[in-house]
Amino acid sequence: MTKLAINGGQQIRMKNFPAYKTIGKEEEEAVLKILRSGVLSKYLGVWHKDFYGGPEVQALEKQWQKYFKVKHAIAVNSCTSGLYCAVGVCGITPGDEVIVSPYTMSASATAPLVYGGIPVFADIEEDYFCLDPKSVEQKITKLTKAIIVVDIFGLPYDMKKINALAKKHHLYVIEDAAQAIGAKYKNKYAGTLGDIGVFSLNYHKHIHTGEGGIVVTNNDILAERVRLIRNHAESVVEEEGVTNLINMVGFNYRMTEINAAIGRTQLNKLNNLNKQRINNIQYLAKRLTQIPCLEPAKIRQGCIHVFYAHPIKFNQKIAGIHRDKFIAAVRAELKPVKLREAEEVMIGGGYVKPLYLLPMYQKKIAFGKLGYPWSIHKGKVNYSKGSCPVVEKMYEDILITHGLMYRGMTKKDLDDIIKAFEKVWRLRKTIKN
Repeated sequence: MTKLAINGGQQIRMKNFPAYKTIGKEEEEAVLKILRSGVLSKYLGVWHKDFYGGPEVQALEKQWQKYFKVKHAIAVNSCTSGLYCAVGVCGITPGDEVIVSPYTMSASATAPLVYGGIPVFADIEEDYFCLDPKSVEQKITKLTKAIIVVDIFGLPYDMKKINALAKKHHLYVIEDAAQAIGAKYKNKYAGTLGDIGVFSLNYHKHIHTGEGGIVVTNNDILAERVRLIRNHAESVVEEEGVTNLINMVGFNYRMTEINAAIGRTQLNKLNNLNKQRINNIQYLAKRLTQIPCLEPAKIRQGCIHVFYAHPIKFNQKIAGIHRDKFIAAVRAELKPVKLREAEEVMIGGGYVKPLYLLPMYQKKIAFGKLGYPWSIHKGKVNYSKGSCPVVEKMYEDILITHGLMYRGMTKKDLDDIIKAFEKVWRLRKTIKN
């Protein structure tokens, strides 16, 4: 093939990639059992034995505790809800600052706003893309109350350095492990590395219940307050004897019995699903590393990376063209994933736009027209372009990510991805403007 598909040549891949589908007969049987019982949820929003949910929800929580070796696991209806709970139980109040990542799903940074907290963006690491401890330290002020770390792409954050900073400054560490179910930092599971952690069971995560999340902690007080916020806290605090009413406005963040039943069967598959991801990435990385302008992701020493996405650094100087042109040509050689055709080819440049550049932060308007909570903030916060140079460089010029390593991908499928990159590298000078 001497002509790129983007220039009218024949594509490397002529059919869609296989669907990412982890649901099987076990999940079907679990759901049918719940449907036949007629009990799809058993929560009551009053002080009652069913305040903590039905048997499937509580069984999932116990199973999660055992697998991840953590004292408490609390099921919620999404990772976003879990993050809101975590910020609430850490006592964030209007005007408090919370250090967050600019390179993540938006909820990881907006969670403090729910309680009037101020997101303060620190920069990311050049090699691992998690929060950079040096940048975090520079952002700490007398108003800082917590750090929300993100195990981005499936790699745990630098626990040793960031937890030491948190201890020194008496800060909570909230760990967003949405993309890192099963990842490890020196034999300790991601999600259990900070004071409180949150997992995602969204439909495109390692395991899923369609929508859902799990909050974990070893702190008894934080755990019980998560359970309260999850289920209409204000209605039950008096009967439970809770006297600390800070952030005890409750919500309905409850998981259904059906979601919990699916989650229990999915958790049984996690080891095998992650093993397949890791093996597929090792196969891809070995070949892609031979392309001079590509540098597949490094893995932090002592960590297990579970690759929600595969990050690859692109060197424009070696390639002689911008990353976006290179990736557009690679995408043109391939096809979408079945059942996710609307997302087109699952390879992209830049991941997400640095969050502080979104309109909400640029205009400092979240709740009401007067700019709350920034209107009552007594500190200074910088959301200007250039404030986090590493993340901007990754977004604009360097980082490539793809999600084509999941269960169901065959060696032939992986070879097509490699061939697409190799073809574009070989013919890159022919890419038209």
